[in-house]
Amino acid sequence: MRLTRSGGRTGAGPHEWFTGTVYIDGVRDPDDQSAVGCAHVRFSPGARTAWHHHPKGQTLYVTDGIGYVATRGGEVREIRPGDVVYIEPGEEHWHGAAPDRFMAHVAIQEADEHGQVVTWLEHVPDGDYQRR
Repeated sequence: MRLTRSGGRTGAGPHEWFTGTVYIDGVRDPDDQSAVGCAHVRFSPGARTAWHHHPKGQTLYVTDGIGYVATRGGEVREIRPGDVVYIEPGEEHWHGAAPDRFMAHVAIQEADEHGQVVTWLEHVPDGDYQRR
């Protein structure tokens, strides 16, 4: 068993990956013992990820607030605390907070054989975000 004491720092989400203000608390990074990576991500109202995909898929567990998730060409769906979203490997998607609410989720993904967990793409235009 390995215990990691709290003490990490909250980091701002990079502007290349997010629109709006986002904060990330890393839970674990993939390493030689496990390919699983995990983070607690907090989105301010209207903040969202850029389009992206994961080679081994991604699971989101919503912990707080109200948000949205969408796949490329799919409908924008509302997500709430306790919801679990599974995104298929390679499926292009985005997720973030509703325009007037904060939203937080735990994001869990697995690295591929090259250590890759995500491929970031272009930002989500306002029109795609507001399409409901």
